[in-house]
Amino acid sequence: MADLDLGGGDGKVDPELQEFLMLEKQKAQVNAQIHEFNEVCWDKCVDKPGTKLDSKTETCLNNCVDRFIDTSLLITNRFSQLLQKQAGALGQ
Repeated sequence: MADLDLGGGDGKVDPELQEFLMLEKQKAQVNAQIHEFNEVCWDKCVDKPGTKLDSKTETCLNNCVDRFIDTSLLITNRFSQLLQKQAGALGQ
């Protein structure tokens, strides 16, 4: 992320604001992933929407959602590791 002059015009970047912007960017990336997984599950599992799900569609959606949860946890853990690494680097 490029350094922006967000520190009041003195050329210094407010570290809290920079961290906030980084976290918001990461949240946006996670939300984009969620949207993508939802689309993938829908396209993969739902042939023709109706008033009720048949057992095949329900099983497919359950499996897809389970994979989504696994992937979300993986992404969340990775972001956490990155944040801890960055916090450790800032504390040195």
